[in-house]
Amino acid sequence: MQQEKILILDFGGQYKQLIARRVREEHVYCEIKPCNTSLAEIKAGQYRGIILTGGPASVNEADSPKADSGIFTLGIPVLGICYGAQFMSKSLGGLVQRPEKSEYGKTKIELSTKSVLFSELKKDNECWMSHSDSIAELPQGFEITAKSSACPVAAMEDRARKLYALQFHPEVNHTIDGQEMLRNFLYKVCDLNGQWEMDSYIDWQLEKIRAEVGKSKVLCAMSGGVDSSVAAVLVHRAIGKQLTCVFVDHGLMRKDEGAEVERVFRGEFEMKLICVDAKERFLTRLKGISDPEEKRKIIGEEFIRVFEEVAREQSDCEYLVQGTIYPDVIESGIGGAMIKSHHNVGALPEDLEFKGVIEPLRELFKDEVRELGLKLAIPEEMVKRQPFPGPGLAIRCLGEVTEERLNILREADAIFREEVKKSTISKDLARYFAVLTNLRSVGVQGDARSYDYTVALRAVSSSDFMTADWAQLPYELLARSSQRIINELGHVNRVVYDITSKPPATIEWE
Repeated sequence: MQQEKILILDFGGQYKQLIARRVREEHVYCEIKPCNTSLAEIKAGQYRGIILTGGPASVNEADSPKADSGIFTLGIPVLGICYGAQFMSKSLGGLVQRPEKSEYGKTKIELSTKSVLFSELKKDNECWMSHSDSIAELPQGFEITAKSSACPVAAMEDRARKLYALQFHPEVNHTIDGQEMLRNFLYKVCDLNGQWEMDSYIDWQLEKIRAEVGKSKVLCAMSGGVDSSVAAVLVHRAIGKQLTCVFVDHGLMRKDEGAEVERVFRGEFEMKLICVDAKERFLTRLKGISDPEEKRKIIGEEFIRVFEEVAREQSDCEYLVQGTIYPDVIESGIGGAMIKSHHNVGALPEDLEFKGVIEPLRELFKDEVRELGLKLAIPEEMVKRQPFPGPGLAIRCLGEVTEERLNILREADAIFREEVKKSTISKDLARYFAVLTNLRSVGVQGDARSYDYTVALRAVSSSDFMTADWAQLPYELLARSSQRIINELGHVNRVVYDITSKPPATIEWE
């Protein structure tokens, strides 16, 4: 049976990953591609439905992003969201214009329960609006299915052609019944069965890995984080002793982390593991570098160079395994706008010496990776450990990366994580860590003037890492952390707490 797939066409909307995650939650596989994907490629993909994302532009601008309007004649159900709804309207002969009053935030809305999208939902509902333009006149064949006080066409549909449009965002939690609306589109409009299951994904990947690798030897880029750990165990299950894991200690790890990686994978999983001490090598390459994108690219390239050297020593391993996950690909701008590059996506050197790169998690979101890890019998404490960026502490050390600054950051981070773990709130947090800023300020320590670094603390809650809320940590916890960091470390005289959510910020600072 061919896998059911939904295509998400990206018009630059900040919630594109969230839309994809909501679709996956309904056990439906989906892919994000740029809005200008060719009609031929869309046809070849054999998608069962198409979702058009929001976006910051106006459809009335000459250079606004556009999709091939032929998507509306393929007979495939289409759901337009915000900008996607406006694009659908204008493409099919409707009128989109800027009204006197725009809508932003939580909005009361009246639904037509006769619409298949809103079946069995409350007529008087609440949604999340974020738009300047509005649909002023419907295209031929459409009818209004929802309205708000300021938006007479909050939703429209042409049921005969299976075309649906929502001016609001069903994917965000603020739209009360948004998930039900998406579920209705997937199951009642696209007529899907919900085949996306982790057990079948494991079987598919094992078969795919064995077919691609054959009898070749393989190296796994082992960072010790959740993603690379799950990738390593999955590939090890597929090819066993053909796999050699390589852990590169680049000197950018958290406190005691290198020793823990070696203990777990050599001891518990009995994998072949080579540990490479490359601290001095990485710090030399990073000397004088402050730009975060340049840091990422340097670290990514140096990683590969180390793996190439090990591969030559290991009888010419032909394949490299990486723990790349779907948000890495999307944020690195593959097929869309670049948010930030990831060392394992956009920074690979062109003269890569491996025959191929195996990325068994490339289609998965973070929580799906955790689910996969548990299915593979990886200990829960490892699977649910905090995510750690591939470039390590280099992107939590703002400005130049030096051994002295890394040591300050490493100790500050260990203190903060230790204090959080003591509290009951730790289980509710998705990520918490310290950042060493490149800001110095005046302080008073020991009755003397000091001029030292500021450490920033960051803690967030998130279910999918695509959006995140800053965590409201107890004052007592923050006070203890600040006091310990300043008292136990040199060169720090100020501690601040980051209270910014994602978006508009990202979870990491760089």
